[in-house]
This record gives sequence, structure tokens and C-alpha cells, in this order.
Amino acid sequence: MNKIKLIIVDDEKLIREGLKIILSTYEDIEVVTLCENGKEAFEFCRDNDVDVVLMDIRMEVCDGVLGTKLIKEVCDKTKILMLTTFKDSEYIEEALKNGASGYLLKDSSYDLIYGGIKAVYGGNIVVHPDIVSKLVVKEERAEGEKSIDELKKTTCLTDREIQIIVEIAKGLSNKEIGEVMYLTEGTIKNNITTILSKLSLRDRTQIAIFAFKNNLA
Repeated sequence: MNKIKLIIVDDEKLIREGLKIILSTYEDIEVVTLCENGKEAFEFCRDNDVDVVLMDIRMEVCDGVLGTKLIKEVCDKTKILMLTTFKDSEYIEEALKNGASGYLLKDSSYDLIYGGIKAVYGGNIVVHPDIVSKLVVKEERAEGEKSIDELKKTTCLTDREIQIIVEIAKGLSNKEIGEVMYLTEGTIKNNITTILSKLSLRDRTQIAIFAFKNNLA
């Protein structure tokens, strides 16, 4: 069985050690190292194979937002799951824009954290229910809301592409979207490439943010 190579990044020793003890009990998780800040995590990811980074957002020296940016610039395949008590919407959205695949609160159950690790490893987006509304402030949503017809006109998106955006915001994988829409996984992948091009976005996470901003999710 291939284990998910995980690193834990937190400036509090008790938290990172505690997470290591608990997450190491799952058979498909291998905690390969512990880091105190985003810079240490970046340096380790640069020199080693890492599947998932479980990272705090507020740390001295190099916080999780900058750490995410640095890691994704050199290790695009490495998934980053933010884990924090901090609910500030700016930090949440900035981390996601920089390439983070998800955001969970530290008071989440260990099973939820484990499930989040598995989900981002599989290419999905994970956002804790309590902070979904933090992704977009009310003023931005009010300004960003458009009717479907207006959205199609301004973005040149097709009905199929809009439905795919909706399913991505639900956290579905390409395979799952294909099953829902009765299309092949390859067709879904090609459509997502077109969506990214039309909207000038980088990845699935930014598609999900687009969905929230435009009241599609």
C-alpha cells in the first residue's frame, strides 16, 4: 500500500507532535517530518518528495500563506491543507489563491482532518463548513452576483461548463463529475482546461472561489 507522505507545519511543538502521534495511527499516512514554519516546509519540499503539507497559517519567520506560495512555485503536485484556529477571510482566500487545496479548523475531529488529507491528496478541495462563508465577504458577493445569462455573456461559458463549475465547488473529482453528467473523465478534464482558459484561472481551487463569488455554490 502506497502511503501518503505528509509533513506537519506548526510553530507550536505540542500541536505538531500531537498531530504526528494521531495521524501516524492511520495505516495509509506516513509523517515524514515536522516543521516550525513555512520556510522550513518549503526547504524540505524542495529537496524531498511530499504528497501533502498540513500547515498552520499564522507562524513566525514565514507564515502559511507565504509558505504555500513558495512550495507551489517549485512543487506544484504537492497538496497543501491549511489547519488553523484563525478565521480571517483575507488569510483564507489568500492561501487558496496561492495554491492551497483546502482549509480546516484546528478543532476539527481527527477523522475530519484525516479525511481532508485524503481528499486533497485525491485532487479535491476541502473547506470546513463553518468557514465557507468566509471565502467571500457579503459586499463582494453582492457585487459579484450575476444571472446565469449575464455570466454566460460576460465569460463565454457554456451551460455544460457552468454545471462543471458547480460540481467542482461541491468538491467532486473529475470522475465523479463525469458520472453525474454522463460524460467521460477525459471530456471533463478537457472542459476544465477550457474553463481555466476562459476565466484566466490557475486551478480547481480558483474555479471553486469563482463559483462562490458568482453565487453558483
